[in-house]
Amino acid sequence: MGWMPAQGRLAAGLLVNLAASICIVFLNKWLYVRLGFPNLSLTLVHFAITWLGLYLCQALGAFAPKSLRAAQVLPLALSFCGFVVFTNLSLQSNTIGTYQLAKAMTTPVIVLIQSLAYGKSFPLRIKLTLVRAGEERGGGGRAGPGPRRANDAAPQRLSVPQVPITLGVFLNSYYDVKFNVLGTVFATLGVLVTSLYQV
Repeated sequence: MGWMPAQGRLAAGLLVNLAASICIVFLNKWLYVRLGFPNLSLTLVHFAITWLGLYLCQALGAFAPKSLRAAQVLPLALSFCGFVVFTNLSLQSNTIGTYQLAKAMTTPVIVLIQSLAYGKSFPLRIKLTLVRAGEERGGGGRAGPGPRRANDAAPQRLSVPQVPITLGVFLNSYYDVKFNVLGTVFATLGVLVTSLYQV
């Protein structure tokens, strides 16, 4: 695709990824609802297709494999397995709308993990899309004491709750006609494991 500019390739890649993701979700839900396809079997199919895709990418030179000790790769492998299993169980137990909205909670959870575990700070414009009750925050969310650096944000007073993502997910889940506790548990576990996998 040498004839296409870099931005065009990026846009095309993002559109193909989006279309494929939507098709996979609808196909999986159709398999669950119409054919009663077992969750474990569908998860096995997902792992087999992932392996085949990685094998083809390696054969085409998209990446070079690295040798790692099992202990180094085990946490990543377990989080990937949990990500696939719990998101499939969430899709099986919830409506597609609830499933998709629950997945939207991955971003706030990733931000929370990175802030608490790694001390990373995020710009105010990102924080405004997440749950933020009005509270005094100093240092732009940076962790730890010490002198303020030039690039640290000044203390800010957020007097109005900003809740777009989380409120939308909560309202949909609460008023969803097919809301169920088991589906909520699977969705919550799926979000947590997916966030850990992506961090």
